[in-house]
Amino acid sequence: MPNSEARAEVALIVGSGPGISASCARLLSREGMRVAVAARTPDKPALLDLERDHGVRRYGCDASDPNAVAGLFEAVESDLGSPSLVIHNIDGRMAEIFRKDITEADRTLVRQVLDNSAYSAFLVGQEASRRMLGDAEPEADGHRGTIIFTNASGALRGFARSGAFAMACHAKAGLAQSMARELGPKGIHVAHVPIDAAIGWTQEDGSRWHRLAGTTVDDNMADPDRIADLYLDLHRQHRSTWAFEVVLRPWVESW
Repeated sequence: MPNSEARAEVALIVGSGPGISASCARLLSREGMRVAVAARTPDKPALLDLERDHGVRRYGCDASDPNAVAGLFEAVESDLGSPSLVIHNIDGRMAEIFRKDITEADRTLVRQVLDNSAYSAFLVGQEASRRMLGDAEPEADGHRGTIIFTNASGALRGFARSGAFAMACHAKAGLAQSMARELGPKGIHVAHVPIDAAIGWTQEDGSRWHRLAGTTVDDNMADPDRIADLYLDLHRQHRSTWAFEVVLRPWVESW
């Protein structure tokens, strides 16, 4: 979808931090889009930097709350305009749900993972769809907008002792596939991007680092700036070749 000097495109990124979301926000801003980022904690240092350096608008939102999600879209539309690109970048992970036998998984935490991942994806996807379909006219090429769901390797395979996370990731993948089949013929491009890798985001010293995998060496971790490049490419794809699922992994990743 090309940029327009008359009316700048609006992008909304839900689930924001210093990695993929920050990289997307920087790139989209440089491309002339008006960018909004939403997080439960909107005063994170990375988001304050985006506001200061790139003019990105910050919003607080619990994406598992239907009223909060509706309010977010209303606020963004009022402040910036209706988003033509919406990125859901929440996988719901928490350390406490990994490496737990199915017999010992905490039921309350399992529900939280589902709420924070799949249910929030549904809420964001539903609100984005309603507003994109409600726009008076699509672009000249018939494109009404793009919805991108970031996911994890749990969308592709369920690892032992990670049942809650696999369940949430599979649910999000199924939602994305169903939405793509329903909305594609109506002019909305829905894409699902499982990232089968550690994501090394850039530190102040210029190195790329992951909290569990350490410092990147020879491109052995996914670079969030390159992920952002792909997301912009997905948004700008011609409808004759819309990609649905793109699995990302570094060249040395074992799979």
